[in-house]
Amino acid sequence: MAKPLVGIVMGSDSDLKIMRDAANILAEFGIESEVIISSAHRVPEKTAQYARTAEERGLEVIIAGAGMAAHLPGVIAAHTPLPVIGVPIKSGALEGVDALYAIVQMPPGIPVATVAVNGAKNAGILAAQIIAAKYPEIREKIKEYKAKMEREVEAKAAKLAELGIEGYLNNGS
Repeated sequence: MAKPLVGIVMGSDSDLKIMRDAANILAEFGIESEVIISSAHRVPEKTAQYARTAEERGLEVIIAGAGMAAHLPGVIAAHTPLPVIGVPIKSGALEGVDALYAIVQMPPGIPVATVAVNGAKNAGILAAQIIAAKYPEIREKIKEYKAKMEREVEAKAAKLAELGIEGYLNNGS
């Protein structure tokens, strides 16, 4: 088994349904990941230790998902030189906007790249793009992925042009 290059961390198992999107897209690119639950508030020392040892364990990027107070990505970023990508999780009264603000508004010196609320798939793609700077074979897979997306959009555009709005919508698309 290849060594994981990306760590995927979440504070609660309730985040797993969202965060699996990051693991799935990384797997599509052939990138191994490790997935753990580690709360910045409930197990702060475990979380700090995970971040402090990530580089020596061979990780190159960490994706951290958090809802509400959303301290997990910032705490991890404070303890590692690796790039950290934060995924705000939709939860609570503010539906993830509080998490988005908490993650994106990091103090100078502790950057956390931030994706959209529940944007774990984009976090996985961004992690792959970061890693692709070092691994040309991953860069090629990303190029293929983007070319596939382009083909899919062009096929939909052609179908719309052929069927018109109502025909397209009534055709199960």
